[in-house]
Amino acid sequence: MIRPAGQRRADKENGARYLAIVNPAAGNGRCRRFSHATLGRVRRAGIDLVVSETTRRGEASEIARKAYKEGFRNFIAVGGDGTSFEILNGLFPEASDPGGRVALGFLPLGTGNSFLRDFTTQGVEHTLTALHDRKRRACDVIRLRHANGELYFINLLSLGFPADVGETANREFKRWGELGYIFAVFTRLLGLKHLSFPHRLDHAENLNQEPALFLSFSNSKFTGGKMMIAPKADPTDGLIEYVRWAPVKRLNLLKNFPALFTGKHIEHPLASRAAAKRVDFRLEGPVNVMIDGEILNLECRSLEILPGAFDAIV
Repeated sequence: MIRPAGQRRADKENGARYLAIVNPAAGNGRCRRFSHATLGRVRRAGIDLVVSETTRRGEASEIARKAYKEGFRNFIAVGGDGTSFEILNGLFPEASDPGGRVALGFLPLGTGNSFLRDFTTQGVEHTLTALHDRKRRACDVIRLRHANGELYFINLLSLGFPADVGETANREFKRWGELGYIFAVFTRLLGLKHLSFPHRLDHAENLNQEPALFLSFSNSKFTGGKMMIAPKADPTDGLIEYVRWAPVKRLNLLKNFPALFTGKHIEHPLASRAAAKRVDFRLEGPVNVMIDGEILNLECRSLEILPGAFDAIV
């Protein structure tokens, strides 16, 4: 439940206020330890701030949706990639209306905190400065339509090896943070599979049905905190950055794994990339999907870019 400081103002004034949605569990409890002090710095920067903490998965979406209906248009995600993903899905599709445009800032106290890295390596300090200086930049959102509905994201969606690794990391190594992802990579290498995910870019005549190590559809460069899966992605260009790796042997994958942190992996002969405004899938059923740090099992139908759909506080 939203807990305003003092008497609630009229809805028309809420547009000038900020709602910080805090996920105390983010970063294996790191957010719980540091959020109070960090939000105190936000208030000292002159920001009119309301704070609400989540107590369970999915609650950030509910809080954001309710607040949006009450007139809030400025939000701060206090946590990691999963926190901002939930907030975004509480705001859209309603926030697609030009008259209901939202701004979202990021206080990275979680594990991944990937989207903000496209703009800075200074994390919290950068966001505090951006809030103080009222800096904003129009950024794209990607809409995923799947068999049971739709989702919105600002980072990336991956199919294949990264999604399977993410599922293993969440299930077996969550408490290890970024290091847990590395453990999951080696675990998944033991049962490495190359699957087909039939898809086409921008209404291409033919489906791509070739097996792949992975497919990635990105709005921003980073995932998992520091892995630069899509080094040519730009969250402001109105395009989905597509990266595909053809099947690869285990030893070759291990050899090239460090290149995922520098973006050099797309220079490998097995890699390819493109930019598109729309992607259509013809999957036979649900598959593991990594979407903004969350692992879901979905039957994807399409991806569509929503250019400049929200203001990032960066």
